[in-house]
Amino acid sequence: MEFDFEQLAADDRYKILTSTIVSRPIAWVTTLSKNGVRNAAPFSFFNAMSKTPPIVAIGIQANANGSMKDSACNILDTQEFVVNLVPRLAAEAMNLTSIDAPSHVDELSLAKLETMPSVKVKPERIAISPVAFECRLHTPIEVAPSQLIILGEIVQAHVSDEFVLDPEKHYIDTPALHLVGRMHGRGWYTTTDAVFQIQRPEPYAALSTGRTASTR
Repeated sequence: MEFDFEQLAADDRYKILTSTIVSRPIAWVTTLSKNGVRNAAPFSFFNAMSKTPPIVAIGIQANANGSMKDSACNILDTQEFVVNLVPRLAAEAMNLTSIDAPSHVDELSLAKLETMPSVKVKPERIAISPVAFECRLHTPIEVAPSQLIILGEIVQAHVSDEFVLDPEKHYIDTPALHLVGRMHGRGWYTTTDAVFQIQRPEPYAALSTGRTASTR
């Protein structure tokens, strides 16, 4: 079946996108308002985009009433945020912080989440998260009224010691993190426990029976 995205309503496009682009990592974003109010919210339109500079991208939709979400306002105002990754044991707390609450509400307190100080930015990181990335705003892209794609540059990374296999080689025990990702529909998530490995192909020259790419 064909779907004309130029004709579909936004909610219908969203259903198709979130039902097919899976699983999506979750950026559990902590920010501070310009008045010092803490905020935490999860976003599943998220991923790493670059290593030089180290860039993450977060899509922050507008509120139902068309206003800008608190996370977006805070990032624009302060230029700082922390991306915390979500372990399975924190999934329920993460879900609670997605609540549509007034801007004066501290979702970290609401979810009874302990925090730890960051090194280079003011927003705190979530203690239960095994991985956290301190970020500074690189580029805000307004793709629609009150709807932003935030490009953030990672300036500090935190990985809990028990998940670092080799500090010198920067090997991380990824399966042991038990991170969760967003799936389709309302309330569906997945874990990263089921994994398989495929070796990368050899360089083309090695597979072309003696021919090099320049002789094609």
